[in-house]
Amino acid sequence: MKVINFIKGDLFPPVLLLIMTALALFANNSSLSGVYDSVISYKGGVIFGDISLVKPMLLWVNDGLMAVFFFWVGLEVKKEILQGELNSLKKASLPLIAAFGGVVVPAVVFMVLNPDSIKGFAIPTATDIAFAYGVLLLLGDKIPASLKVFLLSLAIFDDMSAIVLIAIFYTNELSFLSLGLACLGIVVLFVLNYLRVSFKGFYVLVGIFMWVCVLKSGVHATLAGIVCAFFVPLYKKDKTPFLKQIMDDLTPYVNYIILPIFAFFNAGISLNGIGFDSFNSVFFGVFLGLLLGKQVGVFGFCLIASKLGFGLPSSKMQLYGVALLTGIGFTMSFFVNTLVYEGDVVLFNSAKLAVLSASFLSAVLGYIWLRFVCKNN
Repeated sequence: MKVINFIKGDLFPPVLLLIMTALALFANNSSLSGVYDSVISYKGGVIFGDISLVKPMLLWVNDGLMAVFFFWVGLEVKKEILQGELNSLKKASLPLIAAFGGVVVPAVVFMVLNPDSIKGFAIPTATDIAFAYGVLLLLGDKIPASLKVFLLSLAIFDDMSAIVLIAIFYTNELSFLSLGLACLGIVVLFVLNYLRVSFKGFYVLVGIFMWVCVLKSGVHATLAGIVCAFFVPLYKKDKTPFLKQIMDDLTPYVNYIILPIFAFFNAGISLNGIGFDSFNSVFFGVFLGLLLGKQVGVFGFCLIASKLGFGLPSSKMQLYGVALLTGIGFTMSFFVNTLVYEGDVVLFNSAKLAVLSASFLSAVLGYIWLRFVCKNN
């Protein structure tokens, strides 16, 4: 019974991510490396006449499953903006300011260390909410609820920033015909929202149509997920919750299938390829951006905000511990890395190694700080 309760609890998803990460690392650094490479590079898809959609499994995961993840994130963003902790400027201001600092400072750190190749600047700007929040849950009632809400709100803005950065900086050549068809899908979603249509199948069909259009347009396909989410109505015509119902239905799939599969497909660094050339400026840009840039940005901007009259969610000591945890990049940082360095094996692995190292250290240091240093605060 305890095992079942643990699996259903909030702590199991980050543990599962760790397990899948370990499995990926083991698989790609053992006699199973050939099998691992075959799985992630296996091509599959759909061919219909002259139209084909064939991709390696790695891209199906990163372009397809992650679009569902961003749809889920979009639902959370809309819910919090309209009904939750971000439904007023006063509530949203401090986490928004903190998230801004947590994006700008790591990006600057990366660009200072990589002045001739700044395209990877977005890798250290993301926070993995599943891991960061999981560490807070490990601390139990030692952490005030206000601090947990602050971290969740900050992470929402963090995800929104990542989406904007992907749209602006990691978009290929545009197909305006495909974008036009995607806009047609938005019009249909607007009508469905206006009429409060609650048949989920309509949203699924339009969502798939938009995903294919955005994929073919040159804009990253995951953006279709966030756009679709914004047009899901909060309530049905009979005033019963609709958006929250979809969120609740999707949450187990996101926690137990989508993110673990993503971790397995993206965390398999081949340590055989790690040498002195891996510890390059990209490695240190990502590593220091996550480990130092995130905490300096989040905590520093919170202190500036407090001087301007914004109240802090807890003591400065505890707030600094949460700022440490924002250096856990993991899944989102991996995701951006695939958009930036996938064609360069050395830099791709360097960034991956940096993300793993910085995320692990941020989690350990954040936990130690909050558990032992802040025990009397």
